[in-house]
Amino acid sequence: MDTREAAERFVRVWERGWAAHDVETLLALYAEECVHRSMPFRAPHRGRDALAAYLRWSFEGERVTDVRFSTPLVGPDGVAVAEFQVFSEESGTAVTLAGCVFVRFDERGLAVESRDYWHTSEGHQEPPGGLFLR
Repeated sequence: MDTREAAERFVRVWERGWAAHDVETLLALYAEECVHRSMPFRAPHRGRDALAAYLRWSFEGERVTDVRFSTPLVGPDGVAVAEFQVFSEESGTAVTLAGCVFVRFDERGLAVESRDYWHTSEGHQEPPGGLFLR
């Protein structure tokens, strides 16, 4: 599978999977021995089981109202990047999460390495000037 096809599938599935908190659907995007980093100074989640535990923990107490991903930018060597924005409620408080994900895919189109960088803010808001690169 070429990188563009893998990256477009990745963002489509993440939009649906995050909105539904569907951990199994999201895990199907990743190679068995994947490495996922959520924020630069956290320890990585190594393998699907560790990623599953992280996703379940992340989704606890979150009620998603909207998930959006940008069209992925595709670079060399199986790497793609996409921005994302999520409107949710956590413990009754409206929250916006905005960030980006960097993903490296194998020849089968599965994510072997991913890194997230994100920020949260109270309320549902659009960043000044919009979120996604145009």
